[in-house]
Amino acid sequence: MSFPRTALTATILASALALTACAGENADADAASSDAETLRIDYATYNPLSLIIKDQGWLEEELDGEVEWVFSAGSNKANENLRANAIDVGSTAGSAALLARSTGTPIQTISVVGNVEWTALVVPQDSDIESVEDLAGRSVAATRGTDPYFFLVQAVEEAGLELSDVEVQNVQHADGFTALNNGSVDAWSGLDPIMAGGEADTEFLYRNVDLNTYSFLNATEEFIEDSPEVAQTVVDTYERARAWALENPEETAQLLADEADIELDVASIVIEERSGFDISPVPGDEQAGVLANIAPIFVTSGDVDSQETVDAALETLFAPQFAEQASAE
Repeated sequence: MSFPRTALTATILASALALTACAGENADADAASSDAETLRIDYATYNPLSLIIKDQGWLEEELDGEVEWVFSAGSNKANENLRANAIDVGSTAGSAALLARSTGTPIQTISVVGNVEWTALVVPQDSDIESVEDLAGRSVAATRGTDPYFFLVQAVEEAGLELSDVEVQNVQHADGFTALNNGSVDAWSGLDPIMAGGEADTEFLYRNVDLNTYSFLNATEEFIEDSPEVAQTVVDTYERARAWALENPEETAQLLADEADIELDVASIVIEERSGFDISPVPGDEQAGVLANIAPIFVTSGDVDSQETVDAALETLFAPQFAEQASAE
């Protein structure tokens, strides 16, 4: 389903106002339901809405208990913390969420944060690599278990190569950029905002927004079952942040610039051109379709034993009731 930008923005802004209006009416009920709850939630530079919520202190206002913020350097780190039950809510790429559930991490997606273009293949400006086919026999930095890694796998396959034709250096995103700069690798499957910050010294080898798998907000099943009111508050607050970001793109870019230590004009590119906030938060058919296309890669790469396992994980990945309620309000 597609949503015209003007109509959806108006809906989001109206939703935020409605949530604010309802807060006073439901204060006593909310306090009773969330009394002494401790929420452990991540924030990440690849999820600018999390930066808004953390900066504004909205969750601390809404919840009676403590809010513990944990930084995620990548989807893989968020998944590690979700698996270890170190956080209740974490932000990842859609591909990373599906992989985590396919390999036994009991998480579900409670909201879609954005239709992002946050990854692409990049090379140094003076590189002799002119196409994905030229990566054969070359080294590429990518973080396993994240969208940049699966972007690389898909791009290589599209080019008629096997992943084994490429030497993949499994390093964290920032280390991959460093490796590209010092010549340790020939290419990097990048991630914003690091990728956007390095554009002065690099060039895009291959971009394809359709190979990006959305930005997801995930929660552990235990948290969803034990604290549904808090889960709803988290999703409601994300919708408040979405409305704020659409209304205040410059301020949102400044928050990202400060957190990621990048120039404001670079952060503005990420926010205004690549974050895709203006979409429905409800996980559904569009996201499932993208993930169904990427699911076989989990099996061929050896990350998951069988296609049946991935299919079962996809069928149970989404918990749309929280985003549906937030949209209705």
